[in-house]
Amino acid sequence: MKILDRRIGCDQPPYVIAEMSANHNGSLATALRIIEQAKLAGADAVKLQTYRPDTITLDSSLPEFQINDGLWAGQTLYQLYQNAHMPWDWHQPLFAHARKLGIAIFSTPFDTTAVDLLEDLNTPAYKIASFEAIDLPLIRYVAATGKPLIISTGMADAEEIGEAVDAARSGGCRELAVLHCVSGYPAPAADYNLRTLLDMQQRFGTLVGLSDHTLDNTTAIASIALGACIVEKHFTLDRQGGGPDDSFSLEPAGLAELCRGTRTAWEALGQVNYARKSSEQGNVKFRRSLYFVRDLQAGEVITADCIRSVRPGYGMAPKHYDAIIGKRVTATVHACTPVKPELLAD
Repeated sequence: MKILDRRIGCDQPPYVIAEMSANHNGSLATALRIIEQAKLAGADAVKLQTYRPDTITLDSSLPEFQINDGLWAGQTLYQLYQNAHMPWDWHQPLFAHARKLGIAIFSTPFDTTAVDLLEDLNTPAYKIASFEAIDLPLIRYVAATGKPLIISTGMADAEEIGEAVDAARSGGCRELAVLHCVSGYPAPAADYNLRTLLDMQQRFGTLVGLSDHTLDNTTAIASIALGACIVEKHFTLDRQGGGPDDSFSLEPAGLAELCRGTRTAWEALGQVNYARKSSEQGNVKFRRSLYFVRDLQAGEVITADCIRSVRPGYGMAPKHYDAIIGKRVTATVHACTPVKPELLAD
């Protein structure tokens, strides 16, 4: 997969997405600062959410539209999304600002009109949210743009993920990634079962990544070791900001740590390599080797009390100990002298 000029894959550093979501808290100035801070923290991309309350739900106070528990309790769905949504006329200045700063920007559309808006802005990629992963017509509509597509899989079972992947591919998508996700806000690390990443990669034949809703970076960094090449985290300027998503989002210092930590984890994976590493070269001299522990005259026989395996490593390797016992020395040697082949008679 390639978003703008950035290649994404297991042979590349992890692609880190800062999810703005509703953390603009109704302020365009805040949204612009979030983009700036994401760039400073080292994120590869900032992601928006593109919907209006009427494109994501219905304005109803019937019981099934009420939120009765969790972070957003006490509101209807319409009220939540009315407060959380990003005005559509903000998209152009946000896209322009991100492009000026040199950070990728794209969005999650929640209906076809959102896709049309994002196409007018020449978005470089799309993301399908976990709650929309079962909206196969929407996935096919996005796929038809030919842009790279990332699908989050929170709440979806293996069959539903397979259907979403098939819809994307049949719709024309050629660059596809699926993100393992737990749609809890926040989500406990124990729910993530990161070994699922390996199975997803094999089962669906796509790039895989993590949409992480835990409160710290441990889970996201660990996911790199299991094949995640994309990591997405919610990002805010202030966890105490009072917005609907602030409390489970990373602040700037946390996002910077995520960028460093995931890259370090990726670098540490490297490849299969048993060779001596450059950082070890200076310590080779401190390995064990064989040393004479008493003086011997030329022609004397080496007995077990004449040599020992000790540090440093300037003598012969300890594996030669048994073969050396019983040999004669060819010259006078002194205690604390390394055992060398030229000192041994054949």
